[in-house]
Amino acid sequence: MSPRRHLSSPWRALPDLIGRAPARVLLVAGILIVILGALIVTRPLTSLVLLGVYVALSAIVTGLAELITRRSQRWWTRLFAVAWIAGGLLVLVWLGRSLDLLPPVLAVFLVVGGLASVGDAVARGRPSQRVLSAASGATQIAFGILSLTWPDVTVLLVAIVFGVRTVALGVSLIARGVRGMRAAGRLRRGLPAAAPSGARARRASAWTAVGRYALSLLLVTSAAGGWLLDDWLADGAPVVDAFYDPPDRLPPGHGRLIRWDGYLGRAPQGGEVSRILYTTRDAVSRPAVASALVIVPNDPPPGPRPVIVWNHGTTGVAQGCAPSLRDASATRWAIPALEEALDAGWVVVASDYSGQGAPGTFPYLIGKGEARSSLDAVLAAAELPDLTLSPDTVVWGHSQGGHAALWTATIAEEYTPGVNVLGTAAIAPAADPLALADELLDSDAGALLSVLTSWVLVPYSETYADVHLDDYVAPGARAIVREMTQRCPTEPGVVVSVVTALGVSEDRPLYAADLTTGALGRRLAENAATGPTGSPILVAWGQEDEVLPPSLQERYVQGLCEQGQQVRWRAYRDYDHLRPILPGSRFLPVLIQWTEGLFDRSPQILDDCGRR
Repeated sequence: MSPRRHLSSPWRALPDLIGRAPARVLLVAGILIVILGALIVTRPLTSLVLLGVYVALSAIVTGLAELITRRSQRWWTRLFAVAWIAGGLLVLVWLGRSLDLLPPVLAVFLVVGGLASVGDAVARGRPSQRVLSAASGATQIAFGILSLTWPDVTVLLVAIVFGVRTVALGVSLIARGVRGMRAAGRLRRGLPAAAPSGARARRASAWTAVGRYALSLLLVTSAAGGWLLDDWLADGAPVVDAFYDPPDRLPPGHGRLIRWDGYLGRAPQGGEVSRILYTTRDAVSRPAVASALVIVPNDPPPGPRPVIVWNHGTTGVAQGCAPSLRDASATRWAIPALEEALDAGWVVVASDYSGQGAPGTFPYLIGKGEARSSLDAVLAAAELPDLTLSPDTVVWGHSQGGHAALWTATIAEEYTPGVNVLGTAAIAPAADPLALADELLDSDAGALLSVLTSWVLVPYSETYADVHLDDYVAPGARAIVREMTQRCPTEPGVVVSVVTALGVSEDRPLYAADLTTGALGRRLAENAATGPTGSPILVAWGQEDEVLPPSLQERYVQGLCEQGQQVRWRAYRDYDHLRPILPGSRFLPVLIQWTEGLFDRSPQILDDCGRR
């Protein structure tokens, strides 16, 4: 028995049955199959059910054909046939339960189909046929494994491979149907069947062989390129070292230091950097662990040191996206006016927030979770040897960190009474997540918006019991959405998320419901930092901000003024989202002067509301 006989491919069984049909049936079947293949390629989510049914039925037919038509089978051949039937039935069952399970199953079928093609290469056949079968099998196996490595792209990869195969099958059936109908027409007219001359047949055979070799080369090249791309993407992913692994037993309470160590990145001029691991609580008061950087002046003045709490902007939501894992997170390019703060003798404490660095759920735009991580970092830093911190604290933050900074000031008095927050500098803050969601959903942000939405939706669903992914994510897209949260903007792998979002968005949106409604909408509204903080606020933004609309900042400041909050504000023409915090920004001297005035209790203008 040849390998082809006992290692059938699940997508070969149906074509084999159709191939024995009359010419007119072949023609109609070919047209329908071409349409099916085109749907699979161009509509990966919509046609996921079609793809599943097609592969499942093929697998079942393969198994039945093996059991019914092969009389002299060994036990392992029958076992393989039963496995095909069971696999096909499982796919059909999963279609009714969870489309998320279908893509990896199809990837497995892709690998097994590749083994079948390798079996064809071992069987008898012309050299070009055997080479093409081997190249096709190896390519299918390679892409099947790669699609399991990158689960969110599995839908697209499997759809393309299966869809192209289906289109090719349909075209071949159309060609066979047309030839069959021509031959039947000649017979009806009493003409002999057309037969090519010997020379013409040899030329056709030679060109066919050339085409097979060329296609084989293309397949092998694409597989090799896929593996090289996979290595490049994997090498760029951040590595979380053992420092961030929490011990089995944690110190009681929140804000307790677990361990500290030297920072592996660059140190700023005039400062020394340590990283700490400490206990905290998440937004719903569950125990959590977080990490932070503590940056201390080299030669601090005597006495307790005032504290700057720095809240970083969006770096992703995965564990590996922690700023303390990056090389430049303790430089003036990451923390505004850092060297000026160190020159003034201030200690800077910069939390990663829980779920970054340390394992857990990252509180993306979840106010209490962000703020508790920041405040507990100050308590834990106070436990470092040879470091005495003053209760006086000023909170800074940018973008997501601006949201965190505002919440830090809001809950500090109740959560950490020993931390005296004198004021908050919120730079381009995402102060109102619900209003931001409304603005973004009205824009045409495309694939980047899909990725950003996953960064909000998944942490909210993991934090709040009433927020469910299934209520907002399109059927079959949950694995894609979750995988988007596993990559950081600074790593090459984020390209996979963007490409996947682009590919799927050509089909239909990843998100099936309005994100500003239901439980998610209510929770976004809960996390708005729009109320007074009880201490002065400084707000700054760029008028050309491409991330957070300046109109949101203007409305935010207006709302604070109407509530009687002391607030100063600065809007900078020609500044984008990042420019206010970068070296050379016109805002940085304002930030230092305002902060210094708070620490020194010196008279200064703390309220611009009258100026508005």
